[in-house]
Amino acid sequence: CLPLCVPGSPLLLFANRRDVRLVDGEGVRGESAIVVSDLEDAAAVDFFFEEGLIFWTDVSEEAIKQTPLKESLGTDQTVVVPGLDSPDGLACDWLSKKLYWTDSETNRIEVANLDGSSRKVLFWMDLDQPRAIALNPAQRYMYWTDWGEEPRIERAGMDGRRREVIINEDIFWPNGLTVDLEEQKLYWADAKLSFIHRANLDGSARETVVEGTLTHPFALTLSNETLFWTDWQTHSIHACNKHRGDKTREILGGIYSPMGIQVLESYRQPYIRTPCSDNNGGCSHLCLLSPVPPFYSCTCPTGVQLRADGKTCKPGAEQVLLLARRTDLRRISLDLPDFTDIVLQVDGIRHAIAIDYDPVEGYVYWTDDEVRAIRRSRLDGSNAVMLVTTEINHPDGIAVDWVSRNLYWTDTGTDRIEVTRLNGTSRKILISENLDEPRAIVLDPVNG
Repeated sequence: CLPLCVPGSPLLLFANRRDVRLVDGEGVRGESAIVVSDLEDAAAVDFFFEEGLIFWTDVSEEAIKQTPLKESLGTDQTVVVPGLDSPDGLACDWLSKKLYWTDSETNRIEVANLDGSSRKVLFWMDLDQPRAIALNPAQRYMYWTDWGEEPRIERAGMDGRRREVIINEDIFWPNGLTVDLEEQKLYWADAKLSFIHRANLDGSARETVVEGTLTHPFALTLSNETLFWTDWQTHSIHACNKHRGDKTREILGGIYSPMGIQVLESYRQPYIRTPCSDNNGGCSHLCLLSPVPPFYSCTCPTGVQLRADGKTCKPGAEQVLLLARRTDLRRISLDLPDFTDIVLQVDGIRHAIAIDYDPVEGYVYWTDDEVRAIRRSRLDGSNAVMLVTTEINHPDGIAVDWVSRNLYWTDTGTDRIEVTRLNGTSRKILISENLDEPRAIVLDPVNG
C-alpha cells in the first residue's frame, strides 16, 4: 500500500506546481505525501496503473515527464516528451498504451507512445486555447476543452476522425474535464461561470451538478459516487456527490497551487480487448483506437506518410525544411499539410545562424555564433559533434558540397571564406582579401 492509503478511501494524485502529491480521498489523514519534488511548474497529471507509472506535464520545462509508482516515493523523473510549449492537458490511454496531450501555445493536440516515441500531431487547425483532455477508450473517443475566443468542448475519435463540437453554449472558461466510465457521462468545470455541469457523451441532456458555491475550479476527477476538484482560489481539493452536488466538503486545504487531479485506482482503467491489443493492430508505428470500423487506424509519426498498405509508415519524411532558430534547430516535413516543426534534440545550442544538410550521409551542419563553432548531428539530433572550433569568430554562412564531400563557411569576424572536409579535416582558407562582412554562401557543385 502506498503512503496515505486508507481502507475504503480513494487515493488522489494531484499536481502542485512544485511537486506531485498523494492524498486520501476522504481527507482522513489531513496531509499529503510527495510523489516527486523539485519541479518547476507541474500542471496536468495521469497514470498507467498496470505498469506503475505516473505522468505529468511541466509547463516551465516544456515537457511531459514520468516517475515509477512505488512504495518508497522519491524524486526519480524521466523526460518522456520534450520540446513542448505549454502542455496544459494530459491523458493516458491505458488500453493502447498512448499519451495524449494539449498544448495551448502551439494550439495542437498530440499523441505518442508512453516512452514519447512516434509522436504525432492529431489536430492543429481550429484550436484556440485547448486545455483539459479526457479519454474514453472503450468507446474510442477523446474529449477536450477550449477556452479561447469561441469556448467549447469537442470530441473526436482517438485517431482524430469524427471531430465535432458538443458544447458551445453557456460556457466561458472550461477548465476541468472528466469522463464517468460507469454511467457514460461527461463532467466539466467552468472557472468564469463558477459551475460544474455534466451531460451525455454527445453533449445532450446537460444538467447542473454544482453552482453558486464555487470560486475558481480547475481540474476534475471521479471515484464511484464522489466528484473531486481542485480550486485555485481556495488552494484546496473539494468533493461532493456526483449526482446531486450535495455533501460538499474540503478534502485538503492550504495547498500551494493545486492543478491537475486524478483518482489513482485500478478500476479507473479497466482492461478491454481492442483491435490494437494483438500485434499492435499490425501497425508499424501507432495503432490508434477509432469509432469508425474497423475501429482502429494505423498512423505514422508527425511528418511521415503512411504507405498504400494502410499499415506501414515510410522510413521518414522525404521533403524536409530545416530551420535554425537561434537556440534550437527544427525540422519541418513538407510531405503532410500540418507543417509541424520538430526540435532536434541537441544540447548546447546558443546562437545557431546558418544550417545545411548532407543528403548522402544524413548529417545536419550549422554555425553557432556564440559558441564560435561549426557543429553537426544526425537529423534526429543524435551523434552531435564539434567540427571546427579554432580561429572562428563569427561563423555566419554555411554550405555543404554533397558531391565532393566538403563544407564551406563564411566568417564575418575573420573576414574569410574557408573550406574543410565534411569530417572537419584538411581545413583551408579560400578567400581572405577584399572581404568586409561575408555572410550567405551557396554552392553549385555540378558546375564547380
